[in-house]
Amino acid sequence: MKKVLIIGSGAREHALAQTFCRSEQVETVLVAPGNDGMQDIGIQCIATSATDLSGLVDLALREKVDLTFVGNEEPLTLGIVDLFQQAGLRIFGPSKLAAQLEGSKSFTKNILQQYNIPTARSVTVSSLREAQQQVGTFGIPVVLKYDGLALGKGVTIATTQEEVAAYLQDLYTHNPEDKLVIESYMAGVEFSIFSLVGENGVMVHAPLAQDHKRRYDGDKGPNTGGMGAYSPVRWLGDEVYQQAIKTLVVPTVNAMAQEGMPFVGVLYTGVMLTDEGPKVVEFNVRFGDPEAQVVLPQFQGDFYQVIDELIGGRQPQPRWQTKDVYVGVVLAASGYPQSPVKGAAVPSVDDVSPLIINYAGVKAGKANGGRVATIVAHGSSATLAQQKVYNKIDTLKTELQYRHDIAYQAVQSENKRI
Repeated sequence: MKKVLIIGSGAREHALAQTFCRSEQVETVLVAPGNDGMQDIGIQCIATSATDLSGLVDLALREKVDLTFVGNEEPLTLGIVDLFQQAGLRIFGPSKLAAQLEGSKSFTKNILQQYNIPTARSVTVSSLREAQQQVGTFGIPVVLKYDGLALGKGVTIATTQEEVAAYLQDLYTHNPEDKLVIESYMAGVEFSIFSLVGENGVMVHAPLAQDHKRRYDGDKGPNTGGMGAYSPVRWLGDEVYQQAIKTLVVPTVNAMAQEGMPFVGVLYTGVMLTDEGPKVVEFNVRFGDPEAQVVLPQFQGDFYQVIDELIGGRQPQPRWQTKDVYVGVVLAASGYPQSPVKGAAVPSVDDVSPLIINYAGVKAGKANGGRVATIVAHGSSATLAQQKVYNKIDTLKTELQYRHDIAYQAVQSENKRI
C-alpha cells in the first residue's frame, strides 16, 4: 500500500487528500502542514511548513513516502520539485524554472508573445516613471498585475485615471524596484482549465470550472483568493473547451519544452472567451482554490494511478463524471479579505452532511484565517446544485460570511436569462 504526501494547508489540499484516499492503492495521506479540520480517516497532518523545503525532504524520506503532490504555489516557485528529485523522491509538480509561469507574470507574457499564443497586449515596467509613461497607451479600464506571487490577489482592474495614479504611487512608494505588468483589459467570459501534464508532454484535462473572485454578490467588492466555484461549465460548450486546449494549453506546454524547461504538474490556464476567441488571462502551476474543491470530486477511478502514469510519461485514461454540476461556496471570516477576524465557530462535518466540506483556515474548530471552508453540493443541473448548497448553508448558525450567488451565470443560462 502507498503513502502520499500533500504539501499545503487549505481546502484545496483537503480535497486533494480526499481524492488520493479514494485510491485502492493508497493507505495513508500525509498533509504538511494541513489544518485541524482535516479529520478524515486515512489523513494525517504533519506540522511541517510548506516553505520548509529541507524539512519536507526529511519528512518524505523518514516516512518513506511513495509520492508527493504539491498543493500550493510558493514551495513550487522556491524549487521544491528540484530538491525532491535530487533526493531521489517522486514528486508531481513543475521545476523551479517551469514554475515561473506563475511566479513571474512578465516571464509568462514573454513566452506567450514569443510563441504567438493569444493573450492581452501588455508591457512590463520597473519604475514609477516608466509606468506613468506606458499606462496612458492602454486606455481605461486597464489591468495592473504585480509581477510576482500575490496569493491570487495581485491583479487590479483600474477604471479611472485617479485609481491608476493612486495604485502606481502606492506600489512604487513601498516597492520602488518592483516589476509591474500593464495589460489591456479583455472583456468576455472567464473560465479555468486544469491540465495534468506528465513527462514527454502527455496530458489529461479536467472539466471546465468557473470561480468567483470578487468578495460580494454580483461580482462587487475587492478581489479575493476565490469565494466559490462550479464545474463543469456546461453553458460554454465543448467546442470552446477544445479550442482553448488546442490554441492555448498545448502550445504553452510545447513552448516550455522548446525553451528547455519542460512543464510537469498541474497547469491552470485562466481563459477569457473574447469576441476574438479564447485568450490566456494567466497561468498557475497548481490546482486553483476553490476550483479544486468542485473539480476533484468529479474524478472517477484511481487518482494515484493517473499521477503515477503521468510521472512515468505514460498516457492515462482518466474518467470524469458527466451527470452532475458541482457548486462550492466558500465560508470566510468576517472582514475578509482586508482584515479577517479570527475565532468564529466553524461548521462540522455533521453540520453540513450529506454535503462535502473542505477545511482551510481552521484551528481547534475556530476560524484561523481568511477563507475557512468550502461547502460543495452537486445536482443534475447548476440550478439544483446551487439550491442544495444554499439550503444547507442558510440553515447554519454561523458568523462566517459567504456570497449568495455562486454559479449565477450557469443558473441564468439554464433558465434562459443569458
